[in-house]
Amino acid sequence: MRIVIAEDSVLLREGVRSLLIEQGAEVVAAVGDGEQLLRSVAEHRPDVCIVDVRMPPTFTDEGLRAALVIRRQWPDIGVLVLSQYVEERYATELIGDSSQGVGYLLKDRVADVEEFYEAVTRVADAGTAIDPDVISQLLARSRRQDPLATLSPREREVLAAMARGMSNAGIGSELCIGSAAVEKHITNIFLKLGLSTSGGEHRRVHAVLRYLGAES
Repeated sequence: MRIVIAEDSVLLREGVRSLLIEQGAEVVAAVGDGEQLLRSVAEHRPDVCIVDVRMPPTFTDEGLRAALVIRRQWPDIGVLVLSQYVEERYATELIGDSSQGVGYLLKDRVADVEEFYEAVTRVADAGTAIDPDVISQLLARSRRQDPLATLSPREREVLAAMARGMSNAGIGSELCIGSAAVEKHITNIFLKLGLSTSGGEHRRVHAVLRYLGAES
């Protein structure tokens, strides 16, 4: 697994670099700002990037904006964002309309090396790693008593696969059903969860977040 790290704190950057190398990963670049991150990704084409939200020069959202560029230009590269605090807008913007190959973790999670490395690996493999605290806050305004109660057993299986970051093709292969059946189940899930049909609502992401919140 080839990794690029973008973190302005030298101490944290080198700490993450060391623990990843100890786990057997190859850190191809470790940089301190968004511009260097994009240059490194273009040069090395890593499997995954680990990116701090706030970096120079303004320490607002430079890291996030660079992460969004990576998501658009190199969709096959996983992006795991680290943040000091839960920032709902950043999490929603990062995930967009696809939860594949993306993660958003609070920085304290790095202290649990095994859990952190598992999250990095999952994102590199096109999976999803969303911090439980982030999920809780995103769901706080829209949580229902039991948002999954109306789903059929098969729809629950499809939604569980979506929560693992699987594509429609992957879901069909795992559940041994055709692509048309997968699309029908997903449409039913959106309808039963009351998710809008408009493109701006990121229905797939909200469906997954509701599933993760209900199962936690």
